[in-house]
Amino acid sequence: MKRVVFLLFVILFAASSSIEAQHSPERDFPHSDEYLKEHYTKREVDIRMRDGVRLHTIIYEPVNNTEKHPILMTRTCYNAGPTGETFNWVLRSLGCAPYIDAEYILVYQDVRGKWHSEGDFEDIRPFKEGKKLYKKEKKNIGQTDEASDTYDTVEWLIKNTNNNGNVGVQGLSYPGFYATMAALSGHPAIKAVSPQAPVTDWYHGDDVHHNGAFMQGEMLSFLPFFEYVCDNKRVRQNLDPETLKFPELFHKDLYGDYLDIATFRNMCEAFGDSLTYLRIVREHPNWDQYWIDHTVTEGHLHDVKPAVMVVGGLFDKEDCFGAFATYKGIKEQSPETELYLVEGPWQHGGWSSAEEFWNAYYVGPKATGEYYVYNIEYPFFRYYLEGKGEKPAPGARIYDSGTHTWTQYEGGWPCKENVKATPFYLTAEGGISMSISSATSAKATYVSDPKHPVPYRSVPEFSISPDYMIDDQRFASQRPDVLTFQTEVLTDTLQLAGEVSVDLAVDISTTDADFIVKIIDVYPDDFSYSDILGDSVVQMLPSYVMAGYQLLVRGEVMRGKFRDSFADPKPFEPGKMTRVAYTMPDVAHSFLPGHRLMIQVQSSWFPLVDRNPQTYCDIYTCDESVFQKSTINIHCERDAASYVTLPVVK
Repeated sequence: MKRVVFLLFVILFAASSSIEAQHSPERDFPHSDEYLKEHYTKREVDIRMRDGVRLHTIIYEPVNNTEKHPILMTRTCYNAGPTGETFNWVLRSLGCAPYIDAEYILVYQDVRGKWHSEGDFEDIRPFKEGKKLYKKEKKNIGQTDEASDTYDTVEWLIKNTNNNGNVGVQGLSYPGFYATMAALSGHPAIKAVSPQAPVTDWYHGDDVHHNGAFMQGEMLSFLPFFEYVCDNKRVRQNLDPETLKFPELFHKDLYGDYLDIATFRNMCEAFGDSLTYLRIVREHPNWDQYWIDHTVTEGHLHDVKPAVMVVGGLFDKEDCFGAFATYKGIKEQSPETELYLVEGPWQHGGWSSAEEFWNAYYVGPKATGEYYVYNIEYPFFRYYLEGKGEKPAPGARIYDSGTHTWTQYEGGWPCKENVKATPFYLTAEGGISMSISSATSAKATYVSDPKHPVPYRSVPEFSISPDYMIDDQRFASQRPDVLTFQTEVLTDTLQLAGEVSVDLAVDISTTDADFIVKIIDVYPDDFSYSDILGDSVVQMLPSYVMAGYQLLVRGEVMRGKFRDSFADPKPFEPGKMTRVAYTMPDVAHSFLPGHRLMIQVQSSWFPLVDRNPQTYCDIYTCDESVFQKSTINIHCERDAASYVTLPVVK
C-alpha cells in the first residue's frame, strides 16, 4: 500500500494547480527557476476569513511595479506549496507560460482544513444560499462556505497587491469545484472563472459513484492520500507520507487484489473504519439529503456574474460528467452568464499537456497542450482580465474525436439544430438495426458471475489508468459474458454530437444486476496510420495493431436496483421483463466510412466499478455469501426492444 500512496502523492501533488504538466521536458519548462526569481517575488500570508479562520495563501508577484497586474488564483486541497523560498514547479510549466509572460499575479491557496490552512475540511462543502456578503462595518460574520472564503480572499488580494482590479479563478478536478464556488461568490472583482473537469456530483457521475454504483478502483486509491496526507493536522506534525501505515491490501495487480478484498465491508474493516468517506458512502447508499446538499448543480448555479469557461475531456476517467453537468447547470439556472464550454479529446487534465498521440489514439495537432493553452485558455483570461484580444466565440467549442476537428456551436451545447435523437436497436443475432425487429420473441443471453467479473482492461496494473477510456475492446468482445452488437461497414459518416441514452428490456434470474453499455468505434480491418500521416510519423509511435482496433468512445454503468429511482431502490423480480434506462455523458464523435459502430453490454467492469452481488441487498455491508451468478436476457423483439439512442447529426 505504501507503493500506492507514494504514487498518489506524486500524482496528486501535480493537482495543486489546475495547470498540469505532463508533456516533454523541452516544453515542460518554458521559464527557468532563474528567470522566475529574477522577474517574480514570493510571499506567504494567512488571510483571515469572516469567521476568524486563516487560510494559507502563496502569492507570486511581478517585480515590475510600473503597471498594475491581473490576478489569477487557484484554490486547492492538494497543497498550494511548497512553503519557503522554493517556487512552485508549476510556474515553469507550459500551462503557466503565457501568464508569466504577461506578468500576472499568481495566487495559490490551501482551502480550509487542508495543508497549511486552519479550519475543518468538508468534502464538496455545501453552498449556503441566502448568506450575506461580508460587510466589515456591520461586523456581519454570517454563514461561510467556499464561495464566501473566495470572496474574503479576493477582498484581501485587491487591497494588498499591485493589481488592476480584475481577478480570474481556475481549477482542475477538485479545485475545479472551488472555481465553480468562486463564480458564485458575488465578488465584483472576479471577472472570469474556468472550472476544469470540476467535481460536481459524487452520486450520479463523478469520482465516487456513477449512477449509484461505487467507483471502487478510483476511491480506494484516492482516499488514503487525500484524508491523511492532505490533512492540515497531520501537516502540522510534519508527517512523512512514507511513514503512514496502511493495510497491505495490494500485492499483485488491481484485478487480483480487489478480488481478494472481496467486499466493501472487508475494505472498511481493513482500514479500521478510519477513512471518513468510506463511512459516508456506507451510511448513504441511496440518493438522500446528504447527496443533495453536497451536489453543486442542485439549484445553486444561479446569478453567476463572471464569465465562465468550463473545460472538460471527452475521455476523462474522473470527471467527464462534471464538466458537462456544470456547464448545463449554469446555462439553465443562470442564462445571462457569458458562458463557454470547451471539450477536447483529453484525459483528466490533459488539455494542458496532450501530445499529438495518446497511445494508439490520434489526438491531432490542434488539440495538443500547447494549442489549448495559447489558443483557448489564455485568450479567455486575456480578454476578461487584461481587456486585450478578441472576445471568445460564443457557445461551445467541441472536438470531434473521430474526425479530429473542432466545431463551434454558437447556440451552446447540446446542439438543438440538425441533431436528431435516433434509436439504434440491438438484434438477437448481434447486429444493430435502425428499425424494431418484427420478431415476437428474440433475445441475447449471457451469464454474469461476480466471482469472475469482466476486467475493465486487459493488462495487469497497479492503479486505475486513464488509458481505459480509449482502450481497444477486442479483449472484451472475446468474453462470453459480454454481448457484442455491431453494424455493417459504414458507407457514410455517422456523426454524433450530444447525449447518449440507453433503454434495455431485460429479464434476469436474480434480484439485482449492473448494466454497462459501451459505444465503440471499430476501425477497418486494413486500417493504418501510415495512410493518413505517412510512414515517418508512424515509425516514431509505439507498436499497436490498429487494423480492427475497437476504440472505446463512451461507456457507463447503471446499478439495476436504481432503475426507477436513485432514492428508492427496488429488487428485480426474477424472470420478469423489466426496463432499465439511463443516460451517459455526452459524446462528439464521427464514425467514418469503412468503420463500424459497435455496442457492448455486460454486467461487471472490474475493479473500476465494485461488484454487484446480483442479490438485492446493501452492497456496502454484505459478505461474499450473497454473490451469485445471474442469467441475463437482453430482449430484442417487437414488443420489448432494447436500444441505444444516439445524437445523430443530420
